[in-house]
Amino acid sequence: MHASLVRRQLQGLIPPKIATPRLVSGESGTGLGPLVDFYSKLPKGQATPRVGGLKARLFSGANASGKPIVALIVGIFAISYTIDYNMHLKHHKNHAH
Repeated sequence: MHASLVRRQLQGLIPPKIATPRLVSGESGTGLGPLVDFYSKLPKGQATPRVGGLKARLFSGANASGKPIVALIVGIFAISYTIDYNMHLKHHKNHAH
């Protein structure tokens, strides 16, 4: 990716460089108006709690079910059986029973 493309995509996430070292080190606070304005627009207070997640979706409330646990057990069994079967085939490749 080009640097300009990445910069354009991240433009909304990274705050603009409003306060320069020359501006901040000055005695007067008149040049800090844009910086104060920028930070005054940011949300204040506690962050909203995260709603959702796997536990809330699958194991809590009206949607509570044991299906994800059963699917996990079946998936682990299928993967381990596949690995075991391939190892068994490698054993028979050069040595017959």
